[in-house]
Amino acid sequence: MKRLYSLGVLLAAWTAAFACTNFLVGKDASADGSTMISYAADSYSFYGYLHFVPAADHPAGSVREITEWDTGKPLGSIPEVAHTYTVVGNTNEHQLTIGETTWGGREQLWDTVGIDYGSLIYIALERCSTAREAIECVTSLVREYGYASEGESFSFGDPNEIWIMDIIGRGAGEKGAVWVATRIPDNCIAAHANQARTQGIPAPTKAAAKKAKKTGYVDMGDVLYSADIIQFARRKGLFEGKDSEFSFQKAFNPYDFSGLLACEARVWSFYRHFSDDMDKYLPFVTGETLVKTGGKDAGEPMPLYFQPNHKVSAQEVKDCMRDQYEGTPLDITKGTAAGAWGSKLRYGGLKFDLDSVAYWYQRPTATQQTAWSFVSQMRGDKPAGGIFWFGVDDAATNVYVPMYSSIESVPNCMQQGNGDLYTYSPTSAWWAFNLVANKAYEKYERIAPEIRERQAMWEERFNTQVEALDNEVAQLPAADARKLLTAYSCKQAEEVVQDWKDLYIYLITKYIDGQERKFENGQFLRNAYGQPTMPNRPPFPETFLRAIAPETLHE
Repeated sequence: MKRLYSLGVLLAAWTAAFACTNFLVGKDASADGSTMISYAADSYSFYGYLHFVPAADHPAGSVREITEWDTGKPLGSIPEVAHTYTVVGNTNEHQLTIGETTWGGREQLWDTVGIDYGSLIYIALERCSTAREAIECVTSLVREYGYASEGESFSFGDPNEIWIMDIIGRGAGEKGAVWVATRIPDNCIAAHANQARTQGIPAPTKAAAKKAKKTGYVDMGDVLYSADIIQFARRKGLFEGKDSEFSFQKAFNPYDFSGLLACEARVWSFYRHFSDDMDKYLPFVTGETLVKTGGKDAGEPMPLYFQPNHKVSAQEVKDCMRDQYEGTPLDITKGTAAGAWGSKLRYGGLKFDLDSVAYWYQRPTATQQTAWSFVSQMRGDKPAGGIFWFGVDDAATNVYVPMYSSIESVPNCMQQGNGDLYTYSPTSAWWAFNLVANKAYEKYERIAPEIRERQAMWEERFNTQVEALDNEVAQLPAADARKLLTAYSCKQAEEVVQDWKDLYIYLITKYIDGQERKFENGQFLRNAYGQPTMPNRPPFPETFLRAIAPETLHE
């Protein structure tokens, strides 16, 4: 067996610190009995495509090469297993789904030796059929080979269970990681967004402590954790006090201003859609309490999970992935920085320094640097299986297309290799959605509503088709069902992409030169002689006119 080796260095913390968002829904908290996990892969260096690996049998002695997911750097190899499962995006043929968010944490605990977080996800998807199996797979691989990433939160889900795991390495020279995995109650929802969220851990029973000497972790049923996690934190000088006072978050990823406003605020924004009691956390997520106490106390943390005030639908989760804090004091499309037309774009990163003061922009769930995102609807024994609702680019302007967990191939428009960040492809979904989104950013307040109308039309159509497809698939042999679902998923994706190409032509025609061409009854207006009519010339909104008036010449 070839051992893993280190090559290169980790990405700087700030490059990943505010990437990715996960929302989780238990089966008794959902409208249809499904479990759900959503995920946005947010990075300016990622290209949006749908990962696909077919099931395979591997001869004895086969190895699996490990390359760092973020950079493509080779990290070594590990033995391959005899059989691996089909993987579609971040779900597999058993509907197991895994997501993540990076939070960095204590820098002295990072390492470059072992398996990186992205590789751990896809190895587990290929080898496991349940969330618990995946947790065991990930933690055992880390114990044997090391953990070559920063602090992470993982989401693990299958049709019956949803879990959150917070994990961080042990530092260079000390192989492995410390971690806590918590099962979310079936009637609850949860979320994480680049900030460790686990607080205390239950004390082990005598039986659990005895078993942990063999396994290396404590199994308390709905909470699993590294056997030496508290001792390790003490040894590293990261925790003092009674064992009952231990908090994973405080020890390994203490709150700072950015971790609250740029990260926990996204959790808050998801929670507020399903709770009437979230406003009390505004001073926490905006960092107000932290600043008032001189950085000593952030205030009461939000719960890791809670029971929503109504059953959550898959469509609601998709809509939450499009959240930009609308209707709250954090609305990214409001204020002077949003310009005349409510742009969500902010330049130069999330932070800027001015007169020795650090200023931070809001960081919403829906963001322009999203490469791809999904809502995985793990529907258990439904005839057509799970649905992996997949979209590329900014969720606020994308369409979530149904990719069934049992499909045998993925659409050409979403395949890896169909274009990249530097190579435009006219058949690429990522490029089609980016063109529309970037046109919208110019005059967001005016253009976004037109995109949302088209977006809603497609997703309402898909939601209607799901039940009919279940009924049709139920009458077919398994092989025929897979072929039907593959053809359906691919066809919908290609049709949506074509529609988005047409939408781009329409938008650039209508809003060319900053004007607004008149459009009625499905066509641009012409005069009685067939010539284009004069366009509308909407002025800046009054609030913006008042802002520029002092620097504008006047009579």
